[in-house]
Amino acid sequence: MTDTRFPVDIWLRGDHTATTRHISGIEREPAAWTDDDVHAMLDGMLYEMHRLKHPEIAEPYVALRSLSWIVNPFDEGGVVVAIEISLGAAIAGPFTIDQKALEVMIARVLAHARAGGSSTVH
Repeated sequence: MTDTRFPVDIWLRGDHTATTRHISGIEREPAAWTDDDVHAMLDGMLYEMHRLKHPEIAEPYVALRSLSWIVNPFDEGGVVVAIEISLGAAIAGPFTIDQKALEVMIARVLAHARAGGSSTVH
């Protein structure tokens, strides 16, 4: 397994431009993702949003709650994941994974986090 980097485009509230960052630390290819990988992807999106808004904080604290999300097909293939929180919005991908499978994993990961299965909060 190799560490794969995925792009995430971030729009912070009040900004008129997007910034592209990268999510790293996920070793599997998207088609083989587990719930842990999906959790890492969502955490990565939130970390990058927070880092962009507050670059002075080296280790931001994030948690998976109170976020809106959607998985959409991408024109050139695969799917993208879009999230929105009070800080702004982010779109990650594209990922080569079945849309329904990813939606089910995201819903499961967020339900687990809301039930207290996560030490991080969004």
